[in-house]
Amino acid sequence: MAPRVKPPVRFRERSDLLDFLLEVSDVTSETLDLDELLTSVAGIVRRVVPWDLFAILLHNEKRRDLRIRYAVGHREEVVRNLSIPLGEGLVGLAASLREPVLVPDVSKDDRYLATSDVVHSELSVPMIARNRLVGVIDVQSSQLGAFRDYDRAMLKLIAGRVAAAIDNAQLYRRAERQYRTIRTLSRISQEFSSILEIDELLSKIAASVRGLINYDAFSILLVDAEQKTLRHRFSMRYDERVNIDNIPLGKGITGAAATSREIVRVHDTGTDPRYIASHPDIRSEIAVPLIVGHRVIGVMDLESERIGYFTDDHSRTLNMLAPSVAIAVENARLYQEIGERERKMQHDLQAAFELQTVLLPQEAPEIAGLDIAIGLRPARQISGDLYDFFPLAGSDVAIAFGDSSGKGAAAALYGAMVNGLMRTLVPRRLRPAGLMKSLNDALVQRKVEGRYVTLLVLLWRPENRTFTMANAGGSPPMICRDGEILKARVEGVPLGLLPDREYEEKTFEAKAGDLVVLFSDGVSDHLNEAGEEYGEGRLGQVLQGCCRRTTAEIVQEIFASLDRFHTERFDDQTLIVMRIQP
Repeated sequence: MAPRVKPPVRFRERSDLLDFLLEVSDVTSETLDLDELLTSVAGIVRRVVPWDLFAILLHNEKRRDLRIRYAVGHREEVVRNLSIPLGEGLVGLAASLREPVLVPDVSKDDRYLATSDVVHSELSVPMIARNRLVGVIDVQSSQLGAFRDYDRAMLKLIAGRVAAAIDNAQLYRRAERQYRTIRTLSRISQEFSSILEIDELLSKIAASVRGLINYDAFSILLVDAEQKTLRHRFSMRYDERVNIDNIPLGKGITGAAATSREIVRVHDTGTDPRYIASHPDIRSEIAVPLIVGHRVIGVMDLESERIGYFTDDHSRTLNMLAPSVAIAVENARLYQEIGERERKMQHDLQAAFELQTVLLPQEAPEIAGLDIAIGLRPARQISGDLYDFFPLAGSDVAIAFGDSSGKGAAAALYGAMVNGLMRTLVPRRLRPAGLMKSLNDALVQRKVEGRYVTLLVLLWRPENRTFTMANAGGSPPMICRDGEILKARVEGVPLGLLPDREYEEKTFEAKAGDLVVLFSDGVSDHLNEAGEEYGEGRLGQVLQGCCRRTTAEIVQEIFASLDRFHTERFDDQTLIVMRIQP
């Protein structure tokens, strides 16, 4: 029981009352802090109305009840647990009638809700703001008939001014809470967008949501469209990771959220037939669909042991958070899917690389009259360049050197097809020009959109040291003789583009010591950071400087020069360096 204080003020002059009411307005408008405001109200009321127990109860529109927000003299368990429905007790009656209720002797009124054995009289006055019930000011006394009509009138005047102040403080608190929530959601969304590992992301989401809403269980389930289920992906229960069963689409609270594309909130799972029991202590649940574009990708689900735990504010918060969660989860899922595809692709590329090492000779065969070195540097793991050596009658050899359009696996596969066709056509003892025409006809018949091949074919005859050449869009060989660069010009249209093409031949008579270099356009077209081409001129200068070195050393010197020009490769770089033997 609160101690009695000096007798309350009784206003005899109208001017004194007006001054007091102005003071009430000033005091209640000084702060938007609800706790500070309610403390001030208790002091104001005590100055004019005698009380032993004081309480301000605020109205909850959703629950339609009144709960103590500030009290003096009441027991702690009463303050903590008392909930008064509208219309019940003197407080509930004042709230429902929106009029003060004064009872001089509570023992004679059946409506009185006994919270203390020493209370004999009670006065309850509703607080109304913007035509909305804000709450009730309730004063109680140990004296019979402690409150009179004067007290009722005074408390009603105070309540009218206090109601507006409490309403403003609640609006401010709600706005501040929404601002903090939006700021938190913005920060959380930025954090989510930076995480691409899905397990790390889901753990972060669970922790971030808990910082906003203190759940007892949390799950994220992702839609499996083929199986028509919500597949469990992440679950926490009482701070521990757990596994839950997959749920058919449309079943359970989560299935209903996925199907309806709306938040589903259940105040009491025990009364909802859709609820799929996962734990006996769970009493309320909220399921939030995760939507990307127009597609539901999953559901975020929260559960609580308390009936009616999830509020409208929780729904609004989760509704604002859901798009960020959905996009982050989808990005992480796609990242994981791409990673798996890349691993499979890498495995396939490795297999293709191993196959290409078989198809493309890594070392030149023994060819009469020639000392040969080969250099190959793919822009990617496998090369679109192609080359091969085909023994013919006697000691003659056909040398093919070309480049498939594009890069990577597709170019390598197309090159492998060309190589296979050459192996079929070369035994027919066609001359280079005839071989080119037959290859072009075969590729045009097997036309692949956007695919073609440039090819240089040289027929080497060691007996008379001659190269007979036909070219289909490739770089002609570069020849170094006694420090001088020679070029054997021969031209033609790339293979696989145009039907019925004829190709010319030219013969070059070599001399002992001549250096013949075949190079792909990845060498001559190599770019530096300024976008400048390496060019055939630089290649010629390198050859002039090392023309008398071994073929293997010349290959390494050309590659070193290319790297000095720029280390990054944008196209396959292939070399065949041949020295004419005495």
